[in-house]
Parts: sequence; structure tokens; C-alpha cells
Amino acid sequence: MDDSRVARRTVFAAAAGPAAAAIAGFRLPEPPADPARRADPAPGRPSATGRRALLMQFTAHPDDDLYFMNPDTQRLLDAGVPIVSVFMTAGEHTGKNWIKGMSVTPPDKAAYSSARRQGLRQAYADALGADKFTAWDRRVTTLAGGRGAEVNTLVHRGRRVELVFLNLPMHTPRRYMAVPALWKEPAFELQTHLSADSPVTRADSYDHEQLIEVLAGLLAAYRPTVVHTLDPDPDIQISDEATRKSDSEQPGYSDHGDHTAVASFTWAALLRWVAAATAGGGAVPAFTVSAFRGYYNRHWPKNLPPGVLAEKAAHLVPYGGDPTWDCGNPSGCGDYSVGGDRPLTNRKGWVRSTHYRWPAPAPAVAEEPGGRLAAYAVLGLRVVRWRETARASGRWAKSEDLGGGPLAPALASASLPDGRLLLFGIRFAALSGQGDNRRELVFLEQRFPGGPFLAWQGLGNPDRSDDRGRRIGAPVAVTAPDGRVHLFVRNADKGVSTRVRAADGSWRPWQPLAAQEELQDGLTALVDATGRVHVLAAGRTAVRRWVDGVPAAPFPLAGGPVAAVPDPGPDRVRVFYRAPADGLLRATTGPAPDFEGYGLLSAAPGPVLLGRDPGHRVQLYGDGRLHTRTQGVVPVGDAVLVRGATAVGLGADARPWVWRP
Repeated sequence: MDDSRVARRTVFAAAAGPAAAAIAGFRLPEPPADPARRADPAPGRPSATGRRALLMQFTAHPDDDLYFMNPDTQRLLDAGVPIVSVFMTAGEHTGKNWIKGMSVTPPDKAAYSSARRQGLRQAYADALGADKFTAWDRRVTTLAGGRGAEVNTLVHRGRRVELVFLNLPMHTPRRYMAVPALWKEPAFELQTHLSADSPVTRADSYDHEQLIEVLAGLLAAYRPTVVHTLDPDPDIQISDEATRKSDSEQPGYSDHGDHTAVASFTWAALLRWVAAATAGGGAVPAFTVSAFRGYYNRHWPKNLPPGVLAEKAAHLVPYGGDPTWDCGNPSGCGDYSVGGDRPLTNRKGWVRSTHYRWPAPAPAVAEEPGGRLAAYAVLGLRVVRWRETARASGRWAKSEDLGGGPLAPALASASLPDGRLLLFGIRFAALSGQGDNRRELVFLEQRFPGGPFLAWQGLGNPDRSDDRGRRIGAPVAVTAPDGRVHLFVRNADKGVSTRVRAADGSWRPWQPLAAQEELQDGLTALVDATGRVHVLAAGRTAVRRWVDGVPAAPFPLAGGPVAAVPDPGPDRVRVFYRAPADGLLRATTGPAPDFEGYGLLSAAPGPVLLGRDPGHRVQLYGDGRLHTRTQGVVPVGDAVLVRGATAVGLGADARPWVWRP
């Protein structure tokens, strides 16, 4: 976040085993010499292997991880996954670290930056179960180009967190929004901001390409299997100037400008890392990406139930600290405006939700001839396929690279009447701060059931301008009984656009569905028993729906995406949802099972339900019983329901898992 009065999220940095970089003075590899080079999207690349897991987070400010990426970060840390958190800016803002009751002192940016770092150390020590004032190892490491960064490391009971501070300024005399200017202006340079009490005592300079080089070098050194970053394409949000400034948002968009720029730099660095790793036939790095919404949380019904919210807010309290604490840092003991109950009482409500930029379960799963499952997911920004070694074995053969990158994490699928599979994704067609920044829908078509695929093909974008087209949401698709495939995405107007593939394989143009109100991302599509196609989306006041493209009566307000199954009742569908800020499950017809939790829901007739419990564990309801997954690799994101009562998901080791309760 950019507003110094509110703390955001914290990230961890960690290195595990021999593959991890040594913190003291490690030298990062130089990235590709040609900054325009991108990884070849053609299929057939080898994929990196290994079962080690590591989370790497990239945020703009101290606290972005705490506000927007938790509880996902905490759950991975609880499972023993080491964490490396990279904070791009020094977080110095106005240099004011003051709350009511303190004596007024002159602004001190170096001291405020230091106090926020102390708050991060307190928050992560507490997250590890250590005393919040535990001493960290603090040292300087050398980055690409000889630049220096401060690295803080804490190991407690076998778990590890590293915090990496790059020290970019938030503001300069030339540009109030410094990092967005660095993204957009190729000739612009920034001098790093020195924090008080830091082992880094020399300022360095960065331009656009040099920052991408440094980030790509960090990725190559740590080789994460899970990457957390912010939203590179926030919603269009029109408001008057007074409201925009009060909400700390950039002009025209529902997020802080630093968040958008840092997310864009992160995606550019991921592309650079993959390009460098695959140069000369090298293996594609095996990692998944979760991008998190930022100030989007301010504008929509809240989606965290009370218990999960209380835990998330509690992680901000040690970050905010208190001026009366004796933490040993002369510049301050946290970001005081965030301490106490202020995360929960702040009117903006950032802490009360956690939203993915492209909400979709993963992987996409299909049943092949013979009954084996095939799982498809975006790994290393490309699609890979895993196949079960035998029907119901629960074991996966070596992954197969299907190319197509660079892709966003969301992947949708639809089966054709003859059993062939279609896969749909969002491609970063261009990613540049200098006016070339485009997204497009793409798809793969299988040659025959269970077989190879044809070449990737483009489906364009429902929005004509590049800037608007960046706002597209996660695709969903269903096949109607007449053989037509209906593809749906959320568009820049926060409505729904559709494109239909005829039974002969031809595609009709993009069309918007009739507007009802602004909608959240995370659409649900299904076909009822009469063959009609339903689309549902959580809106500001209700769950909106269309039947065969025509608006239908809404369902009650939900805090996020819903699940639905065909039903013989008058609506022809039964919808399962959770009310805002409430983890209890509800249904539009009949009683709802006891299925408390949060996040995406999957449903099958029965009903069978799949989702997360309040502790982030995968749970499945079926045959009147509730089952909870308590063993196996920690999941990342949301799993998918297949074959009625089988769950398939991705783990923190960048591999799929199968759970059959």
C-alpha cells in the first residue's frame, strides 16, 4: 500500500537445502543480454524437477503481504515452506510515524523506513511462533550490476523467513509516484533511499531494465516453486479526485500505483527468468503464480469469515507495533498507525478480504479413455499436462510441456461431444511499460481424445483497446448438448462477455451479456437438465445470472464466487454460496450442509462439495459426511472436483495431488 497510515502485508524470504542461495554475499547471475527476448511459446520443453518447495513474494511496500496475501502466506509458513519476501520500495512515504498521544516531531523518512522494517521483523517473528523482538541476522547482499540490498533472516524451529529490501523510493522531487514512472519511462532513473540503522550505506541507481535484471536474478538464485505478487491489471475505477485521494488510489484504477508497477515489473522478471533458463534448450522452471488484488478489497462485499479475519488482522498488530515498546530499534518499533485495532477499524477495510486476480480452481482435469485422469496447469508461465500412471492410481507420470506462454495462472477447459478437450488461457501478448501492454484469450484444441494438441490459437479480447483489454478476468467454459462451446469472461466494464464456438468449430464474435450491475470476477457456468446454459456472478447487491444469455432473477448477495448444480426446481439450478463476512454455507433451495470455510467452492450433484475450511485445509462433503484432508503436500490456491468425489489440486512443490476421501 502507499498510504503510510495503514500497514499492508508482510512477506517471507527463505532458502531451503542446497538449492537455496547463501545469503552472505551471494552473487546473482546476469540475465539475458537481449532485453527483448522472451521464452519460446512452442511446446516440448523439458520441465525442471524436484520436490523442494519455496515461496517468493514481491510487494511494493512493507505490509502489502499482510494486507493482501495473507492468510495464504501464513498457511504455507505453517506447513514449513520457507519464504523469501522482496520489498521493492523503502516505504518511507512522508516520513511521519505518529499516532494520537505522541509528541509531534519533524518528518524523518529514513527513520520511518527503519521503523516499518522493524515492524516486519516483529510480524514475521510472531508468525514463526518466536518472540516478536527476536534478533534477526541482518546483512548486505550483492545483486545484479553490483547493487546492494539489505537481507534479514530468521530461522525458528526449522522454519525460515528472509526479507529482502531493494530500497527504491516511493517519491522523488521529479515524480511523486516514483516506481510507476520507472515502469513507464525508459530513460527515468531512481536513486535508492537509505534506511536508518541499515547495513546498506551506499545508494544505487536503477532504470527500468536494471530493475527487471535484478528481479530476474533473484528468481534465478532462489528458484521458487510458488510466487506471490500483486495485481498488474487492476479494475477501472472512476471517482472524483477527493474520493480517489482519500482511498489512496491511482487515477482511474482501483489500486495504488506502486502496486500496479511492482506487479508489472514482477511479471516482466518472471518472463525474463523463464527466457534465460530455457535459452539453449534448458528446462522450464517449475513454479506457480498467485496474483492478489489490492485496494479492490475496498469496493466489494467482504469475503473472510470472522475467525479467519481475526487471525489475519492479528498478524498486522506486531507490524504496527507501539511507541511504548522497547524493541531495540532507535528509529521506532513499527508502523504505529497500523497497530492495535486499527486494521479492523480502518474504513477502507483492506484486511477484510483476500482476492486472487484470476480466481479459478487448478488444475483443469479431464478423464481420458481408459479412465486415467489428466491434469493441466500453468507452470513456469506455460501449460503442462500430467497423466495418472493408471486409473485411480493417484500417481502422476512425468509432466509434458504444452507451451503457450507467457500465461496468467487461470486455465479453463471444456470437453467436446466426441471427447476431445479444449483448454483456454490468458496470454500476456505484450508486457511493457512503454505503451505496449496487451492481453488475449488463447486456446488449445485436442487432436483426438487423450491425444496431442493442435497449435495454440488466439481468440482476441472482448475489449478493443489494450488498456481496457488488460482487465479481462478468468475464463470459464461449458459445452451445451447441441455441441456449442460457450466461453465467458469478466470484461473491463465489470460485466460478462461471451464467445461461442459452433459445432463445426467456427467462432462467433465476442458479445457482451445484458448489463445488470458491476460484478466480481470468478464466474460460474453450467448446463441444466433441459440443456440451457446458466452463468452466475457475485455482484454488489446480489448474485446475478443469465440463462441462455438472457438476464434471470437474481440470487441473494454472496461474498465471492458461487457453486451450482442442476436442480429440478423452478430455477433449474441450486446455488451454494456464502454471505459476505460469513463462513457458513447457504443454498438457494433446501438446507445447506455444514460446510464452514472460505474461498472458491466446487459442487457436483448429490450434492458433493469441495472447498477450504477456516484453517485453509481442503474439505469435501459427500454422502452426508464431511472429510478433511490432513496429510500430503500443502495446497496452493483452490482444488477442483472431479468424478463426483475426487479432489485434484496443486501443491507448494509445483506438482499435482489427488485426494479420494
